[in-house]
Amino acid sequence: MTGTASRLLELLSLMQARRDWPGPELARRLGVSERTVRRDVDRLRRLGYPVESSTGPAGRYRLAAGAAMPPLLLDEDEAVAIAVGLRTAAWSAVDGIEETSLRALVKLEQVLPAHLRARVRAVGATAMPSPSGGPTVDAHHLALLGAARRDGERVRFTYRRRDGESGRREVEPHALVAISRRWYLVGWDVRRGGWRTFRIDRIADPVAASVRFAPREVPGGDPVAFVVAGRRAGMNRYEARLTVHAPAEVVRRRLPGAWGEVTPIDAGTCELRTGDDDLGWLAHRVALLGVDIDVHEPPELRERLAEVGARLLRAAGA
Repeated sequence: MTGTASRLLELLSLMQARRDWPGPELARRLGVSERTVRRDVDRLRRLGYPVESSTGPAGRYRLAAGAAMPPLLLDEDEAVAIAVGLRTAAWSAVDGIEETSLRALVKLEQVLPAHLRARVRAVGATAMPSPSGGPTVDAHHLALLGAARRDGERVRFTYRRRDGESGRREVEPHALVAISRRWYLVGWDVRRGGWRTFRIDRIADPVAASVRFAPREVPGGDPVAFVVAGRRAGMNRYEARLTVHAPAEVVRRRLPGAWGEVTPIDAGTCELRTGDDDLGWLAHRVALLGVDIDVHEPPELRERLAEVGARLLRAAGA
């Protein structure tokens, strides 16, 4: 790629990243003169990119909103990153996202140069997402909640609690958090006057409330840590306590931090506290450790592990 073509690509990338650019700032970012910036803007216009400009001492440039854009331009790393994201979208536990991501990947391949298309297809041949096996969330719900968080607008929705009871909530959304194939909304519950964490797969009929709110600081300043702390404090239907016959460092490497709390007992054993609303997924997580365990609680987990063990023995012909 020539120097001019490379600079045009960088200029276009900058203008897509921010709505409005002063000419001198573009010149500084590109390492060229303002006159060169004006020439490059003219080149983009001839290529079909709708660049608007304003007169004045500094001069400002922006891409016209809502205009038809020429084909997408991506560098090699960007194309591969998007392909990996689309191929692994099934891990997100979003309802219908796998089919949608594959359609988007097909469109991406159609506009890429041949050498990038080959790399993207190589990713597709090797990246094999597995189904989440748990509840999924509605992509439209995620989009609405995300937009409300971005715009600082309250939302109203029906929420089904763990005990099955449902009620209408009005919430100031502050963060969307994905942990252990679950999506959570962290928000300020207006009627209850406090911070709450909501499982998004339990949210129904969300609507924007057309009421603005001022941002608040999530307790501790970290939404992910807030959700993890809530899960460990008993938000899950099943809370497990186990003795694991392996060193604590080995267990920590095998389980993500959000999946439980590991406490050393001695050099060869540790205690694991973990929980989930889905007993089958909790049993699967414990089995993934691949070491001897003693289940102290809950009794339902011991029963589910016995069922899983019996099925495996039958499959092995024992």
